[in-house]
Amino acid sequence: MRNHNPSKDILFGLAVGDALGVPVEFKSRAEITRRPVTDMIGYGTYNLPPGTFSDDSSLAFCLAEALTEDFDLQKIADNFVRWLTKNYWTPRGHVFDVGIATRQAIVRLQGGETPEFAGGMDVTDNGNGSLMRILPLLLYIKDRPIDERYQLTRKVSSITHGHVRSSIACFYYLEFARHILAGLDKFAVYQQLQKEIKAFLKKSEMNPQEINIFKRLLDENIYELPEADIASSGYVVHTLEASIWCILTTDNYRDATLKAVNLGSDTDTTGAVTGGLAGLIYGWENIPATWISAMARKVDIEDLALRLKKVYG
Repeated sequence: MRNHNPSKDILFGLAVGDALGVPVEFKSRAEITRRPVTDMIGYGTYNLPPGTFSDDSSLAFCLAEALTEDFDLQKIADNFVRWLTKNYWTPRGHVFDVGIATRQAIVRLQGGETPEFAGGMDVTDNGNGSLMRILPLLLYIKDRPIDERYQLTRKVSSITHGHVRSSIACFYYLEFARHILAGLDKFAVYQQLQKEIKAFLKKSEMNPQEINIFKRLLDENIYELPEADIASSGYVVHTLEASIWCILTTDNYRDATLKAVNLGSDTDTTGAVTGGLAGLIYGWENIPATWISAMARKVDIEDLALRLKKVYG
């Protein structure tokens, strides 16, 4: 079924998943297993009320805000700087969580670095900080040729995360979302991407070792793996794998996002990345209403979704 309001599905999908994870961020899986998250709660790790989203959603909103005025990499980067320095698109007026790589990149931007080259390019710079915020880009790239989709994804990732591995992770995620938007079943999407992504990366003469890093998604049935084999750290490949696993082993928004959060560790980001896709698959109207009503800046998120819809349909 085709989504009729993908802007709202994306923004609420990722923000609600993010907010579910914020109160238990950094808790281990064993700790959470003793007291699983079953609803939208608050306080915990950052002692903030229920419905508080993190940097994941703030930066996704910064990207979405820039996209309401067409595509301008500098504008996106400027919004990121405004977030860190002026509390732009924060849930409650202050920044309470920022990844090291993202902070370093924003400092470089403040120093005049070109957005495309601000993100760290070392192999150790592959946290999930670009994956967590990339989903609104789908609206802009969805009808463009694959080469252009990849290049635009790489540029937007590189504002904070410049290594090719982060770009591939973002690209895989957006391609998954793109097929969902076109009405494909999620398992059909998974199978199709095994052919399409591999073929594209090989044609692009991507380093085979980098392609191999994504082996569990590109060559195997990740949904057949037990939870013990799914990691949920802040490493971009772990977050991508965990999110696709949660999507393919559940059949509704609530279960997908709770499963993601209950994996522990980087709970807000696994929740956000899973939630964004789940929002597209099931529609924002199938997110529990009490979760949406608890959201910080709910009216502002709705307004942003409306402005995006006017541009992208």
